[in-house]
Amino acid sequence: MAQFAVILPAAGQSSRFHDKEKKPFTNLDGRAVWLRTVEHFVNRSDVCQCLIVIHPDDQEMFRRRFGANIAFMNVQIAPGGRERFESVANALALLKPEVDFVAIHDAVRPCITDDLIAAVFAKAQETGAALLAAPVSETVKRVDGQQRVQATLSRQGLWLAQTPQVFRRDWLEAAYAQRGQVKQPVTDDAQLVEAAGHPVLVVSSNASNLKITTKADLFLAEAILNARPKPKANRPIHPFADEEMWGGRP
Repeated sequence: MAQFAVILPAAGQSSRFHDKEKKPFTNLDGRAVWLRTVEHFVNRSDVCQCLIVIHPDDQEMFRRRFGANIAFMNVQIAPGGRERFESVANALALLKPEVDFVAIHDAVRPCITDDLIAAVFAKAQETGAALLAAPVSETVKRVDGQQRVQATLSRQGLWLAQTPQVFRRDWLEAAYAQRGQVKQPVTDDAQLVEAAGHPVLVVSSNASNLKITTKADLFLAEAILNARPKPKANRPIHPFADEEMWGGRP
């Protein structure tokens, strides 16, 4: 069985969230956003390592608030950098030798489903690189600095990239080693792998796998989670899970 490492970037400044607490650490229906995200990965038999990238200024707070969760779920902390790609590079340096594939997933994308994870993991194993994405369904306009419409663009072939983005370890490490050669602004990890000459496949997703950016997104994520059935896990997913939450004991 191929072994996966999961990297959760959580070192951003949350500048558009407008709250005293950063997005990954804020409460989402009873638990921190990052906890709801990582829970989808820690119990997978093909995941051998989970790393969360935390800004150095937040690490003392993070360990104080979530130390029990970190220990229980065996989540490793990687130091955040000034830019997202520095943060991911720091996490890549901590990968275990047995890791074959690396999945990078936004820590503030908690509405991912197990089925989507399984699909993108399988496609990455088949092709070497895959990401979740949703086809563009709205009409797309290009506007100028004064918000005037300049053109209406065809949405044919346009997809909105999501995460997880999953890559062969050697492809991703080589792409990061060459990232200084990419001249245009890089907005996701797949772009680096594409620039290195590797094909990246898309696995169809949907808008419910949203990334929390604003307070409105937080309310929408809560509505999505509450609308889903509550499956019972076969083992506790955090150190304070009660018996009813994970199926009970005799």
